[in-house]
Amino acid sequence: MAKFVDRVVLHVTAGRGGNGCSSIHREKFKPLGGPDGGNGGSGGSVILVVDDQVHTLLDFHFHPHAKGGNGKQGAGSNRDGAKGEDLVLKVPDGTVVLDQNGEVLADLVGVGTTFAAAAGGRGGLGNAQLASKSRKAPGFALLGEEGEERDLVLELKSVADVGLVGFPSAGKSSLVSVLSAAKPKIADYPFTTLTPNLGVVSAGDSTFVVADVPGLIPGASQGKGLGLEFLRHLERCAVLAHVVDCATLEPGRDPISDIDALEKELAEYEPALAADSGLGDLADRPRIVILNKIDIPDAADMAAFIKAEIAQRGWPVYEISAVSREGLRPLTFALAAMVKEFREAHPKSAPARQIIRPVAIDDSGFTVESDPDIDGGFIIRGIRPERWVKQTDFENDEAVGYLADRLARLGVEDKLQKLGAEPGCAVTIGDMTFDWEPMIGAGVDMPMTGRGTDLRMEQTDRVGAAERKLASRIRRGLVDPDELD
Repeated sequence: MAKFVDRVVLHVTAGRGGNGCSSIHREKFKPLGGPDGGNGGSGGSVILVVDDQVHTLLDFHFHPHAKGGNGKQGAGSNRDGAKGEDLVLKVPDGTVVLDQNGEVLADLVGVGTTFAAAAGGRGGLGNAQLASKSRKAPGFALLGEEGEERDLVLELKSVADVGLVGFPSAGKSSLVSVLSAAKPKIADYPFTTLTPNLGVVSAGDSTFVVADVPGLIPGASQGKGLGLEFLRHLERCAVLAHVVDCATLEPGRDPISDIDALEKELAEYEPALAADSGLGDLADRPRIVILNKIDIPDAADMAAFIKAEIAQRGWPVYEISAVSREGLRPLTFALAAMVKEFREAHPKSAPARQIIRPVAIDDSGFTVESDPDIDGGFIIRGIRPERWVKQTDFENDEAVGYLADRLARLGVEDKLQKLGAEPGCAVTIGDMTFDWEPMIGAGVDMPMTGRGTDLRMEQTDRVGAAERKLASRIRRGLVDPDELD
């Protein structure tokens, strides 16, 4: 049996970027022909796209994890790694993408509409791209970045012009079946309809979509019964139609009380898309009342008795029978006219313009703040320094020296010194914590060293070793600290 799913949590992970390659061109009579390491390929993204052949989120219910392809590593001879394959996920028309906090990230309406759910990681640069005047043959390459990882909530909100609301067994499914070519399940017991049914209705030159929303009951806006699961399918509707069972024999129920009970639920429900769609709350949508089952004599008498009272509310009232099809033609043209009038008064807004704000000249792109967990420590935050740390191979001294140069050019060292940072204090960037040692300024001419080495790192290691040895001698009482200069 097919299962309808209209809300899922999707865990998306984009592909990791490939590492750059560190290589030196070698051929006969040219043993050191220069760096020729290629760049790593970028990781594949995870993309959502609207497909008219998909009508439910069922696939994501059973497969909630999605991952893009990883980029390939660069190679010698300036060969770049292949880009990771994008993962394209097909979603139904009307899918809304939210973050874990409930904020709407995208409203996917219209076949072909796309949304980048997670961006692939950048590929690392090869040593051919890292060569410079001071580093003619870099002995390192940059690592690829991890792909973006996010938890998203997907909600399906039906794209319909008319939403049929009413108590269970009011005849909504029957009405859809006679107005359109849709063939929903119909039976004489409550909650026969467990999934929204859509049908396309033609009225002269006009065509509109009608949605049969599963039966609502008092308390639906607070989650009672199936209410919250399907009230969301009314958010895009231009017209709400009350389908009233005039032949109900349940005690304590009558057409007027049914309408009042459902109006209360519609007023209390707050659609998430109201502000963005421009349609307003459900309580503001045009109404029409359909008095159903007048093929039954008692129901016909009831419809004639209450019709004037309902009309006093300013709502059009139509008496119909979904079984005998009496009154369907006038109802169809009335619905088409109401949909047309509402759509003309609420035209679809144009896509929002992208606003580009230039970065201020004095914007350094990073911040430095005290570390609350480490006495005398500092935390550096910023997209660039955090990315650079992830791209660095810390087993390669030359790569670490290159990172130091980048941070110095960015102004991190000067900022730390101005804030009173002491050599050896803990500095955290991203997931890495360092013992900070002031370096030689960036951009200086570097003396020739072996590949993968940096004299500044070796000097720092020697100074650090000497300081550790002195501290050990002081702890053992071999040296009196008061006698030190």
